[in-house]
Amino acid sequence: MTESTGTSKFISLTLLRICLLLVIVSLSSGISAQTFKYVGAAKCKMCHNKAPKGEQYNKWSGLKHANALESLKSQKALDYAKKNGLGDPVNEAKCLKCHSTAASIDPKLNGGITKEEGVSCESCHGPGSLYKSPAVMKNRKIAMEKGLIVPDKELCESCHNSENPFHPGFDYESYLKRIAHPDPTLK
Repeated sequence: MTESTGTSKFISLTLLRICLLLVIVSLSSGISAQTFKYVGAAKCKMCHNKAPKGEQYNKWSGLKHANALESLKSQKALDYAKKNGLGDPVNEAKCLKCHSTAASIDPKLNGGITKEEGVSCESCHGPGSLYKSPAVMKNRKIAMEKGLIVPDKELCESCHNSENPFHPGFDYESYLKRIAHPDPTLK
């Protein structure tokens, strides 16, 4: 074997090894990369409906967010849809984007949330599949790395805005007080 043939084989093997290494790294990062999924309010309820934690689920279920899908069944919503050439508001994407968390997400991200939940916990706090465990929730930094969102005015105004035909005006601070559901154990 000549020296140049040996060098060529060495370079070829080295390039092959580098390519294999790149493929392995690429595949392993794809395997470890996880997608946050929406799990539904029932998963949140398991921990967030206990009196010592603040009964956040009960507070949510008694407010308009939990019943947002139902509001699309009102005569007012039906009349608006008809007047504006829209289909049934309960099935209209233009309406559902703010009235149902499950109906407004990529179906591939649905890990158990239902359309009937209306504006679910995860509309405001992000998909919970990776942060829902008590061990993760005890550490806000880790929970946020795993998808937890602390909602702010900008997030709220993504739905509470002038695009909403029934928008009464939105004062973030007063609305925030209406939906407050703090966890007393975090104080």
